[in-house]
Amino acid sequence: MADQEKLSAAQRSRIRRLSAPKELSPDEEGGELNIVPFLDIITNVLMFVLATISVTFTTLIDTQPPRVGGAGSRAPTKPSLSLNIIIIDKGFIVSAFGQRIGEGCQGPGAGVAVGMKDNQYDFASLGACAKRLKNQVPEAADETAATLTANSNVPYQVIISTCDAIRKSAEGDVLFPDITFGVPK
Repeated sequence: MADQEKLSAAQRSRIRRLSAPKELSPDEEGGELNIVPFLDIITNVLMFVLATISVTFTTLIDTQPPRVGGAGSRAPTKPSLSLNIIIIDKGFIVSAFGQRIGEGCQGPGAGVAVGMKDNQYDFASLGACAKRLKNQVPEAADETAATLTANSNVPYQVIISTCDAIRKSAEGDVLFPDITFGVPK
């Protein structure tokens, strides 16, 4: 310490003055904006809006307007296939022409139209059934829509394979490429 020079009073005063915190003028005070109260208000408004908004789901249903002349003057309509397939744990329930198709897909009936084969879904028989039904009514040959419904326990791969089976026949004919999924009741 003997080698160090002692600071004079003026030097010590200057060092103290330079190292002391500066007093800010009123226009410089608070260099940052406090946005916490603003965010609180925005959060409350947002929660209020979300709590009071009503969620609306829109469904589109294709309909035909009534024809001029009322119900008595309806023109004859061409036969419609209206193919519906329901996948259950025992096979496929098929309905067409407004009625259920019986076992073996031979004609009207009740029960499972295409059953399981060796404890597996028989997609080949389902495709043949769809082709047979489509060929029964020549006027419905251009119909390409089908409705597919499955029970909740049916594996996803079975649904996809069912779609593939009814889209094209084994010979490559286009059957029902426009598949609508139904909701089981």
